[in-house]
Amino acid sequence: MNRVLVTGGAGYIGSHVAKLLGRNGNHVVTLDNLSKGYAGSVVAGRLVVGDTGNKDLVTQILRDEAIDTVMHFAAWTIVPESVAEPLKYYLNNTCNARTLIECCVENGVRNFVFSSTAAVYGVPEESLCRENTPTLPINPYGSSKLMAEQMLRDACAASDMRHIILRYFNVAGCDPDGEIGQSTEGATLLIKVACEAATGKRDGVHVFGTDYDTPDGTGIRDYIHVQDLAAAHSGAMKYLNGGGESATLNCGYGHGYSVREVLDTVQQVAGQKLNIVESDRRAGAPPSLIADCSRLRSMLDWAPHHEKLEQIVKDALFWERKIAAKQVKDGRAID
Repeated sequence: MNRVLVTGGAGYIGSHVAKLLGRNGNHVVTLDNLSKGYAGSVVAGRLVVGDTGNKDLVTQILRDEAIDTVMHFAAWTIVPESVAEPLKYYLNNTCNARTLIECCVENGVRNFVFSSTAAVYGVPEESLCRENTPTLPINPYGSSKLMAEQMLRDACAASDMRHIILRYFNVAGCDPDGEIGQSTEGATLLIKVACEAATGKRDGVHVFGTDYDTPDGTGIRDYIHVQDLAAAHSGAMKYLNGGGESATLNCGYGHGYSVREVLDTVQQVAGQKLNIVESDRRAGAPPSLIADCSRLRSMLDWAPHHEKLEQIVKDALFWERKIAAKQVKDGRAID
């Protein structure tokens, strides 16, 4: 059994990881300031409301709970917002990460699993991204995460702490039990947006770019079910427990789906047509972005169990319908 601090564990990905860790018998403590997360999403262990930048609070948790592993999710994640408010992102994603890493080193934390992103690659020359693909982020979100990655590597090199950096591609889906899901307001990820449109929360879905050099003209992305991603975090901790060396790993399936394929699947699963609006490309968006996840599979002995697009959409849509039904019950409009 590990004693794990999950920062940002009331958010989308963190809450799924915390639930899995608790189910596997680990002692879990969640630290979240609830600026984006929800207390009701914390279904394993206890919740401490606070900020990762609060060194005294983090130190107290690490000591009182005898934490041996930290999984760090707390971050701002909206790319357009990072462009408009870059310093907000560097404060939370970089400066607060530095404080957390310092606390971990000072208090003898053994393992650190870091939530990073494919945004560190920017616009790669090839669609298949390997961990040694040049990291050239094109927005403050990606830059803030890349800076945190480097700080973590350097801190671990100078201490006994070891780390796994997991670079997520496009995370989607929800807890198959329907207990928790993605409740982020103003989400920008395609499957979440499309499922919100299917439940009436949005008027429609924009397709940004229909003239890419892809089979149907729309961008292709590698989507990974949040439950498989949670399993990767659990596997990372097991790997480090076994004496594994620090590493950086891509998290995806190694294949992708186009925007049109995703929208067709949402319409099929939902049993209804969506209002689809075609728009110009977004600046800097590559035609295709796929993870080479061979190292994830081999090093962590990881294998996906929710890989089919239909299953990802089904779980995501179930959650959106659950949210919509609750809002109707509470007497609130869903739009």
